[in-house]
Amino acid sequence: MKTAVLTLALAAASFAALAQTPAAAVAAPATAAPAADAYTTMLGATIAEQNAITQKADLPANIAKLERAASARPTDWLPRYYQARGYLKMGFAGTDGDAQDKLFDQAQAALDQAAKLPDAEQAEILVLQAYIYQGRIMVSPMTRGMVYSGRVGEALARAQALAPANPRVYLLLGNDAFYRPSMFGGGADKAKPYYEKAKALFATFRPATALSPTWGAAMADAMLAKASAAVAAK
Repeated sequence: MKTAVLTLALAAASFAALAQTPAAAVAAPATAAPAADAYTTMLGATIAEQNAITQKADLPANIAKLERAASARPTDWLPRYYQARGYLKMGFAGTDGDAQDKLFDQAQAALDQAAKLPDAEQAEILVLQAYIYQGRIMVSPMTRGMVYSGRVGEALARAQALAPANPRVYLLLGNDAFYRPSMFGGGADKAKPYYEKAKALFATFRPATALSPTWGAAMADAMLAKASAAVAAK
């Protein structure tokens, strides 16, 4: 029962995190930027739409727009990355394991495409890869936990080596620790330092481009509060 509750909590928290982008993370630079071309404007609007989506039923149309963006600019990694993120959101919002796995398969396929494209931010690719692995665990914690937990750790270690100041690395490390059973080294006390690190880094994080990933700050705040309360209650 405890495993089922934790699984549902992870699903809810993950969908919320993938739907939120703090305003500070996408603030305009101090110097004026040149006018965006039609493609950049369209993709930016589609990303903003995805950030705001809170209902699973609204995601397929958004993913279809990203497919059109990928066709228009096949060498840009971002449409495929956000497609993967869209499928990931749908997977975390689902309740049927087989259907969730199919969505995670689609997320993986899109992410694999993104990873091969020029200028792909590999640290961001690895963070989303770790999130897909966490989705796999969510579907069947008892049978997949041991295998996929190792893959989560490997992906995040590689992301951390590439981008040690990326706050999403520490957010997912915190989630991994928070939802990992204490008998395997997890728990709120282990997760709290990661959430604190993520929160601090989100405060100063600036994306590589205006369209680069910025999600996760709201979840870091929420999970830090949850971990702090759990530690205090002990």
